[in-house]
Amino acid sequence: MPNYSGFLHGRVMLQSAVAVQDQSMHQLGLSEIRGTQRCTDEKWNGATLTYWSVSDLFAGNGPQRGYWMNERPDGDRDWGTFEGKVAASGTQVGFEGVFKTTGGSGQFAGITGEGRYRGAFTSPAEVEVTWEGSYQLAAASAAGR
Repeated sequence: MPNYSGFLHGRVMLQSAVAVQDQSMHQLGLSEIRGTQRCTDEKWNGATLTYWSVSDLFAGNGPQRGYWMNERPDGDRDWGTFEGKVAASGTQVGFEGVFKTTGGSGQFAGITGEGRYRGAFTSPAEVEVTWEGSYQLAAASAAGR
């Protein structure tokens, strides 16, 4: 399985939070982040990553899970899921967890993979994320490329 790592500077496209009335400082969050990948593997370098996350936070800390998708100019895509945790300390908000690659189209049809990510909000509207993992292309897809 090839290994790869990358970096994303993303912008918040959508962010919403709802206060849960059961306890003080409890909120549910929904966000969409989008940016262009920089990656050690050319198959991902320059791809547009969009991810959608749902968080369940108490005083800024708690679980996060969601979905992601990479899209290239030729229309080929790969996608998957992630889950992790959000941790706030003062004005700093960080997050980390694991991701799974669950499918794709074009040259990425049948792809699988997994890895880890870590990131932080650098402003209320921007995030930076680093990640590393491995993937396996389906035999038919890999033979055709």
